Amino acid sequence: MAKTILAVDDSSSLRQMVAFSLKAAGYQVVEAVDGQDGLEKAKLQTVDLVLTDQNMPKMDGLTLIKSLRGLPGYQKTPILMLTTESSEDMKTKGRAAGANGWLVKPFDPQRLIEVVKKVIG
Repeated sequence: MAKTILAVDDSSSLRQMVAFSLKAAGYQVVEAVDGQDGLEKAKLQTVDLVLTDQNMPKMDGLTLIKSLRGLPGYQKTPILMLTTESSEDMKTKGRAAGANGWLVKPFDPQRLIEVVKKVIG
């Protein structure tokens, strides 16, 4: 059975590019338009990996990560940040919130697949 990835980003074009790349590599993708939507979808369906942007309306990525880590099924689920934010301060905040890794936009689809395969197989 294909592993499922939750892709959370307020940019529809970026979500589509992420989903297209991941589906082509054999993963199932659940898309969410912001952190709040991502949290609601994560509560409805357990996923194998979460990819989230940082800067989004309603709920940002760090708040989403902290919220997910508070759910019983998401304490060990890999969470990767996919964002334009690349400062060491933001990465430190991401790790403190519970992020397992960081990819900077714009991203290379092949690199995304390599990282995802390394994290969840």
